Amino acid sequence: MATDVIVPALGESITEASVGQWLKQPGEAVAADEAIVALETDKVAVEVPSPVAGVLGEQLFQTGDTVTVGALIARIVEGGVPAAAAPLPAAAAPVPPAAAPAPAAETPAYDAISPAVRGLLDTYNLDPASVGGSGKDGRLTKGDVLAAIEAGTARLKSAATPAPAAVAAAAAAPAERREERVKMTRLRQTIARRLKEAQNSAAMLTTFNDVDMTAVIEARAKYKDMFEKKHGIRLGFMSFFAKAVVLALKDVPSVGAAIEGDEIIYKDYADLGVAVSSPGGLVVPILRNAQAKSFAQIEKDIADFGDRARKGTLKIDELQGGNFTISNGGVFGSLLSTPILNPPQSGVLGLHRVEDRPVVKNGQIVIRPMMYLALSYDHRLIDGREAVTFLVRVKEAIEDPARLLIDL
Repeated sequence: MATDVIVPALGESITEASVGQWLKQPGEAVAADEAIVALETDKVAVEVPSPVAGVLGEQLFQTGDTVTVGALIARIVEGGVPAAAAPLPAAAAPVPPAAAPAPAAETPAYDAISPAVRGLLDTYNLDPASVGGSGKDGRLTKGDVLAAIEAGTARLKSAATPAPAAVAAAAAAPAERREERVKMTRLRQTIARRLKEAQNSAAMLTTFNDVDMTAVIEARAKYKDMFEKKHGIRLGFMSFFAKAVVLALKDVPSVGAAIEGDEIIYKDYADLGVAVSSPGGLVVPILRNAQAKSFAQIEKDIADFGDRARKGTLKIDELQGGNFTISNGGVFGSLLSTPILNPPQSGVLGLHRVEDRPVVKNGQIVIRPMMYLALSYDHRLIDGREAVTFLVRVKEAIEDPARLLIDL
């Protein structure tokens, strides 16, 4: 008896996905609720489990194909027998060796690695055995490969030493010019479409300011050890900026509002989108009710978002909603940028790298750790005065963090 596997509901307004990776092959045993295929939606990867125990009978789509919600994607044969290699005849049985060879290091089957991960391994010529897998059943993810590269633990693939003549011939040959055509991932297609929609639909404008980070840096240096010991998480910059944004949204609520038709929707809460990097591109999970969260909870939530973004395990509902976004390009070294709105939101705050610059304080030129801030906003809803006021409130709170405690 065969049981159909159907593409499940993928979240609000999401009707289709791409087949990212088959986790089981035809003939392999499958347990009930065990994932058999990973689908890539507009925002995250979703694993589809088997409804019953049995054997995977057939795959009705290939990696890279587009599937719609409700489509039949595979069949499970209940009570089927897993495919196995036929035993050798007695006459052909191999003679046991005198000494068993040393077991080889366990290496992930190259064919079982997803095309995206294989492409990354091939680009850097890396040995997959040197990269620990954090996915289900130890599968490699792009986040694992990127983390191994950053940590310096990934090893190059070993290769036989070429003969001198071959080396000379290769040196004499002209450099090969190659091109590679790669289909955009569904996430990258969605990012491209939404960014263009934001430019086409909103009257987008950006205003800038700079902020002296001295007070925040001193506060972190003074309290970081006690903070980590008590809460089990490091004290970072983002919790200060999240708190500052919450404070500014109270004073200038239009920055957290949205236009819907001919109406403006004002919100008395702060659901903050926090842009984090994933192997497939930038994703923006939502820090809900940030106005009610402590510094420690904000830091824990952001760290959790970043970790699960790299692993591709963020849930769809964690990426929906939000009424303001914070994007920190400074972690990549950005000095200044004009962030693009995340519709239907009307405001996004861009953070940048901190660097020592000469500034005038009390009539004296001094060196201070400065950061440029950029607020992009929808001018249809937010006037220039409101935008500047919002940015000044953020600046004041960061330069005098005591304001965050007494709501000034």
